[in-house]
Amino acid sequence: MFRSFVTAGVMFALSACAVGPDFKRPDAPATSRYTALADPTQRIVYGETPPNDWWTVFQSDELNRLMQQAKEGNFTLAAARSSLAQAEEMLAARSGARLPKVNLTGGTGRQQMGAQALGDFHLPTFTYYSIGADVRYTLDYTGGVARSIEQQQALTEYYQRELDAAWLSLTGNVAVQYFTIVFTQAQIQALEELLAEDRTNLDLVTRAQQAGIVTKVDELSARSQLAQDATLLPPLRQQLDTARHALAVLMGKAPADWADSQTKFAAAGDLRLPDQLPVSLPSELVRRRPDILSAEAQLHAATAAVGVATANLYPQITLSGNVGMQSTSTGRLFDASSLAWGVISGITAPLFDGGTLRAERRAALQAVQVSAANYRQTVLESFGQVANLLQAARHDEELLVAQTEAVETAGSSVDLARRSYSAGNVGVLTVLDAERQRLQARLGLLDAQSKRFVNTAQLLLAVGGSNLSGG
Repeated sequence: MFRSFVTAGVMFALSACAVGPDFKRPDAPATSRYTALADPTQRIVYGETPPNDWWTVFQSDELNRLMQQAKEGNFTLAAARSSLAQAEEMLAARSGARLPKVNLTGGTGRQQMGAQALGDFHLPTFTYYSIGADVRYTLDYTGGVARSIEQQQALTEYYQRELDAAWLSLTGNVAVQYFTIVFTQAQIQALEELLAEDRTNLDLVTRAQQAGIVTKVDELSARSQLAQDATLLPPLRQQLDTARHALAVLMGKAPADWADSQTKFAAAGDLRLPDQLPVSLPSELVRRRPDILSAEAQLHAATAAVGVATANLYPQITLSGNVGMQSTSTGRLFDASSLAWGVISGITAPLFDGGTLRAERRAALQAVQVSAANYRQTVLESFGQVANLLQAARHDEELLVAQTEAVETAGSSVDLARRSYSAGNVGVLTVLDAERQRLQARLGLLDAQSKRFVNTAQLLLAVGGSNLSGG
């Protein structure tokens, strides 16, 4: 249904004017949901849009400061700003085509006329002076100039939306790296606590083995467990360093120059998810997301280009004139007798161009179809992204519940194994295996929490997030 809405809108625009179509925004889709499945238990508020500074829903002063630093220092964002400024200047330049062109002229020279020009009449060598103005104006009766300005306006809108998209991407990446740092630090801390326990266990087993209470196998098992758990630490540290370096680049700093020690990252347990998730309706999403609005601007520009190509098929009418003063002496240059003027009108009509102009118009019509298809695809992909993230929120909750239960169960298993070991009912391998399961459960819980924060941030971005134009 949505495809038919867009196609009908485009075809109506293409038939609206003989010398060029008037752009009509594609109709918003009629669907009111993103998925056919149930929503997550976390409260979804449909019909509301996230705040423009969407990250503030996490109530983190650290994250707020990082966003401000990224806004001021990121070079991708700076490039997008300059691209928009360039497009605005191009629009100003294109808009000047509506007005006549006026040029100041002036000159002086010395000339000798020969017989070829004057015949038997002899004119002595003379010096001349002139000053005046030339005026030239192309009559835009076909609207070609207006369509070219409209096209540039649409391209300027495109660059505005690209700037919004760059800002949206930047804020999303900052949030992802921030949450990655926080939860990776928590995983490292959990692993370091376990390694401390492993060392304590190894010390106890070693002394027990020396006392003849346990076998050498038990000591080797404890030592092996410590070595195996220690192998998990370097990848986590690398993950942490990678996230820090990525965050530095987003801030517009080299990793070596950005002292993230100045940022006191929160503990994982201090972060808070928003109680409610505002989700724009599909009909609102197509008027809010920068990538959709960018595709719409491209469709608008392509539609205006058809008008430009159509106007090129018609004759071009040019009006020009000049007025000035001409004299053979500077003293009489501004006398009334030195006044000279002229008015000229001209017409240029295409008669034969090998089919170039009509082929260009057909190409412009095809470009509209390309832009319309790209627009439809962008909308559908955005709906798919929101649907995926809504279900991710649901499954993240399920995973979090399961991991929380796994941590509690693993903790109880460790306590029971230690008591049984102290009583001599089980060997040290049972205790080590229980501790390994508890570590896996703790790391799994932290990973589930990290995914939930990241996916919540991604959902807020997918439903419109924020943009620098404030819309």
